[in-house]
Amino acid sequence: MLTSLSIKNFALIEDVNLQLQDQFTIITGETGAGKSILLGALSLLLGKRADLSAIRSPEKKCVVEGVFQIENYHLQSLFENNDLDYEPQTIIRREILPSGKSRAFINDTPATLQKLSLLGNQLVDIHSQHETLFVGDVNYQFQVIDALANHKDLLQQYRKSYKNYQRLLQQLAKLKEEQREAAAAYDYNLFLLNELREAELKEGIQEELETQYQELNNVEELKENLSAAAHQLQQEEIGGIFNLQEVKNRLNALRNYGEQYQSLSERIESVLIEVEDMAVEIERLENKVEADPETLDFVNDKLQQLYNLQKKHHLDSEQELMQLQQELEEKVATSENAEEEISALTKKIEAAKKQTQQLAKSIYNNRKKVIPHFIKSVQEILTQVGMPDAQLKVDLKHTEDFSNNGADQMQWLLAANKGGNFNEMRKAASGGELSRITLAIKSILAKYSKLPTIIFDEIDTGVSGDIAQKMAVIMSHMGKEMQVLSITHLPQIAAKGNHHFKVYKETEGNTTKTNIVELKGDTRVEELAEMLGGKDKSASAIAHAKELLN
Repeated sequence: MLTSLSIKNFALIEDVNLQLQDQFTIITGETGAGKSILLGALSLLLGKRADLSAIRSPEKKCVVEGVFQIENYHLQSLFENNDLDYEPQTIIRREILPSGKSRAFINDTPATLQKLSLLGNQLVDIHSQHETLFVGDVNYQFQVIDALANHKDLLQQYRKSYKNYQRLLQQLAKLKEEQREAAAAYDYNLFLLNELREAELKEGIQEELETQYQELNNVEELKENLSAAAHQLQQEEIGGIFNLQEVKNRLNALRNYGEQYQSLSERIESVLIEVEDMAVEIERLENKVEADPETLDFVNDKLQQLYNLQKKHHLDSEQELMQLQQELEEKVATSENAEEEISALTKKIEAAKKQTQQLAKSIYNNRKKVIPHFIKSVQEILTQVGMPDAQLKVDLKHTEDFSNNGADQMQWLLAANKGGNFNEMRKAASGGELSRITLAIKSILAKYSKLPTIIFDEIDTGVSGDIAQKMAVIMSHMGKEMQVLSITHLPQIAAKGNHHFKVYKETEGNTTKTNIVELKGDTRVEELAEMLGGKDKSASAIAHAKELLN
């Protein structure tokens, strides 16, 4: 429950510290006094986006801080899952700096608005003045029935399954589209692929073919120069080898005259061995070089094939051609294997659909079970608040169409008067009747939701007198299960509160600010008398106020 609310520099509030208690608390005040400001400040703690215009004094920061007693609400796992420090007395603080920057903290740990909202949804339910319209909204109706059915885990499983089913359907649609595109280009891609396959591409093929071409295209020059080189090395008496042998013999004769001569002798011997080896290699190459017009034509054709493919595809190397071939292989394979992939994916979709249908059916069965009890409970409460002839009907139909709420269609219908026709909730009920219906639903939900705090912002709109008093009794009973705060203009409701606060405006010089004070004893009697008869507070109004309190 919310035990204290501190507000500084927010709208008309300069500095307010509200100490709250359990059970049923009333907040009253004249129109425009600033009751809605309290809700605005509290909304900041629950994750609402900050508005720089809400800062009272632009030179100071706005600070809103709430203290929540949460040890009885089993929220430890929520804190752990969101990397927050759990404390039985949890403090949520929100700051709006003059620069417009907003900061949030949960137990002094910086927190995002998403985390504030996640935690806030477990702590406070604020019923705004306009929420009575939500009673006719189908999503709200599903939320109510699902809360009573108590199948939160089942709904999560269904939504996970439904999301997976949608994802698979999207995959199938994408695969079919790719298959259509691939089929349209299949013949052309296969033609291009076969051209590349014929080229027998491999790493370094172009350099290898170009080298081979140069050799075959210059046989005469190669043979002539190799023959001349071999002759120059091997001819007797004047050949290179003969002369090197003579040098070797001369230097060998000097080996014993020092290390430098021995070194020279060894070096010339190494050179001679290398030259003799070169002469053999030159002779081998000369014998190998032969004119081969057929091979030359073949190599030339292969090179031209490579050059033409590069030109055709605007590429610069065989590596890029190999990459293109790989891409074409994949495209052709997509076309050739598409039917198998579609068949496999279709089987997955059928299994996902079956699982989703089973979960949706379980949800439907749970809803069907709780609806009679829900209708009975609502009608009992409506009888208490002056709608004894009202009849509620909940039409629930199971379909084959999935949505985020399952596979059901649901409609709440109301016959507000005896013998009246059933119609949609919004059309069948007046504003005051919608307020009473909303209160009935909220009071039923309070037993199931286990929320620490609920705040009613003028839920009494459109009602008065005895009906207001009966609504107050219901809220008072709710206060025994949870902390209930009600902002009201009606003295019949205000008198039923266990605690009573008044919001008022005061002017100091040229400044107007909002304050709040707890009313007890005579001050509370005076406030009720003023609500009953105006500022004059006649003796009869005071007597009536005391009677209401008693």
